[in-house]
Amino acid sequence: MRDGPLLIVDCDPGHDDALALGLAHAHANVLGITSVSGNAPLEDTTRNALGMAALLGSSADVYAGEARPLVGEPRHAGGVHGTGGLGRVALPKHDRVISELHAVDYLIEATRKRSNVWLVPLGPLTNIARAMERDPELVERIEGISLMGGSAGAGNVTAVAEFNIWADPEAAEIVMASGAHIRMSGLNLTRQWQSDDTVAARLKESGSVKAQVAAAILDDIHDRMESLGRGRRAALHDPCAVLAVTHPELVGFEERHVTVETAGVYTRGMTVVDERPTAGIPEANVEVGYQIDSKSAMELLMGAFEGA
Repeated sequence: MRDGPLLIVDCDPGHDDALALGLAHAHANVLGITSVSGNAPLEDTTRNALGMAALLGSSADVYAGEARPLVGEPRHAGGVHGTGGLGRVALPKHDRVISELHAVDYLIEATRKRSNVWLVPLGPLTNIARAMERDPELVERIEGISLMGGSAGAGNVTAVAEFNIWADPEAAEIVMASGAHIRMSGLNLTRQWQSDDTVAARLKESGSVKAQVAAAILDDIHDRMESLGRGRRAALHDPCAVLAVTHPELVGFEERHVTVETAGVYTRGMTVVDERPTAGIPEANVEVGYQIDSKSAMELLMGAFEGA
């Protein structure tokens, strides 16, 4: 068994999800990988998760999860991640197959077998919420939830909402209100850690196949950011949620009360982070990330793909 914390990574790859999987593989014991609809449709995110597991040589099985949010129609981020989730990037061919067990069933079964597992959701929280609905005791069994989503400031898909929460706000509210130990890596944190062409160039110098794939992923997302007028840089959102468990000393957290707006005309999907310093505010339920040591974080990410 690999050293490090025990993780189940719930993801919707996605450029940054793919990089986060590499970071998790290098610095944690990944028990399983579950896929969810999000950046792309479920069929695509599952295929990408399986391809990354094969590329990394991960022993973790991949379990397909929910194809639609709890309420409404699926929402995707094709403008950023392309129609298939990874843009023009083609992962190497492999012979891995998807597990027949549904992701929600796996989350319940795996956390019954082990009591010290971190759930690391990197996409919409649909799978996690479904598992909590079916097995409320799951919250008591897990070590915690380290999620990428939300913001203690501006959003991205709307002025105040971040994509993962906006794509299934009802699921996010179930998770936030669950009583679980939660660490939130929101946009106010993740935008502090960004890649550029120098990062991709360094990876290209490595002889490993996975480094070449990581470089291709960065090149593609940099191209997409440039086409959107944002320059050749990209925030490394999802790897932050992995580091919050594997290297928590690199992330500065503050305890806050967080709720999710599910009804607002202009604010649906907003994470309402109560930062008032006065007495009488609701009790904190989330550790919200505010600072990250981006230099150290980048070295860890690069090392995860440069190594054998």
